Amino acid sequence: MIGERMSDATHPTFAEAVRAWAAIGVLSFGGPTAQIALLHRVVVDEKGWLTERQYLNALGFCMLLPGPEAMQLATYVGWRLHGVLGGLAAGLLFVMPGALVVLGLGLLYGYLGDTPALGAVFLGVKAAVLAIVLEALARVARRALNSADHWALAIFAFVALYLFQAPFPLVVIAAAGWGFWRGGGAEAEAANTPFAVGRAGRTAAIWAAVWLGPLVALWLVVGDHILVDVAAFFSKLAVVTFGGAYAVLAYMAQDVVNAHGWLTAGEMMDGLGLAETTPGPLILVTEFVGFLAAFKAGGFWLGLAGAAVTLWATFAPCFLWIFVGAPYIDWISGRPRLRGALNAITAAVVGVILSLSLWFALNVMFAVVETENVGPMQVWTPDLTTFDWRVAALALLAGAALFGLKWSVARVLALAALGGAGLYLAVG
Repeated sequence: MIGERMSDATHPTFAEAVRAWAAIGVLSFGGPTAQIALLHRVVVDEKGWLTERQYLNALGFCMLLPGPEAMQLATYVGWRLHGVLGGLAAGLLFVMPGALVVLGLGLLYGYLGDTPALGAVFLGVKAAVLAIVLEALARVARRALNSADHWALAIFAFVALYLFQAPFPLVVIAAAGWGFWRGGGAEAEAANTPFAVGRAGRTAAIWAAVWLGPLVALWLVVGDHILVDVAAFFSKLAVVTFGGAYAVLAYMAQDVVNAHGWLTAGEMMDGLGLAETTPGPLILVTEFVGFLAAFKAGGFWLGLAGAAVTLWATFAPCFLWIFVGAPYIDWISGRPRLRGALNAITAAVVGVILSLSLWFALNVMFAVVETENVGPMQVWTPDLTTFDWRVAALALLAGAALFGLKWSVARVLALAALGGAGLYLAVG
């Protein structure tokens, strides 16, 4: 039953759990779907630490939070086993192996990214990412669009973001408000743990201070600085980006490229490709962005600081959400209005990812893309003479492997990278 406690026979020691989390962190390739499947196999099938029902309740809760659902699910299981210390161990070990790999790849990219041969490899990576994002769009749409309301919210989000450049947080708030209003009418289900405002408030205050305190101290020490800009941007991102890493990219990419000018659209695509090949959550692409933005501003050491600040701003809030919400997962799942608001946000994410897909496709397939004002709308218009047939061909190849042959993301990326290198050798 929901809320049941684990027997002593299925309750590991802290050392046993740490060894399991370390192994999961190293093996968690393949994006959130593969990571969630890996967690299920270890936590439910092999170890028996959670029942199937407990796991699915926790997964449903984590999928509706901002941030990486697989990392937050691991944090929840660690908390359920050994409290706050267990949650910290599980979450940190899930992230750190991939974070170290992304940092190493970011360093190589920062120093070697402009070489023609490496650029050819990343041409293939960019093309593969187009196919990967479209596959994510199809996957999220299948899960989220199960009513006329949800279809309407997805269309609304796409139009608001792509044609009117509406602020992403405003789109999220509007979708949540609609879902909250439409979610009324059904009786709330009973939950074993009633919601305690005082307890939740104290936990939220403590972990908000843990998250924001170091970032405020950084601002007081260095003032107006690239590191402060990075901290503020990724802290805001951590709060408003529901729907996983691809939704994060939709908000992050356009602001990073167009508003801040930290990276080019091509560099954003390269970062996503690198994150797809590493263990850990795909949202580690934020570390690549923070590193490269600071690296461009001040070189190696500032780049390391940018990566550290980005990791803190991205992942510290995840512990806040889990430690506040974990005791009340059953209570939250039984509130129709809250459930309606969160489901509406998930539906809007489909439009968000579609906006991301088109923006990426234009900026990768065409060397020149400009905005054109059409009344109140801003339309992205490519210069057709700058079309790059190589990207289109490699994207079709990657799409055939991903959708037709059902290859893994890692194999598709390797195929496209080799294709890019081959085209470079053949036609320059």
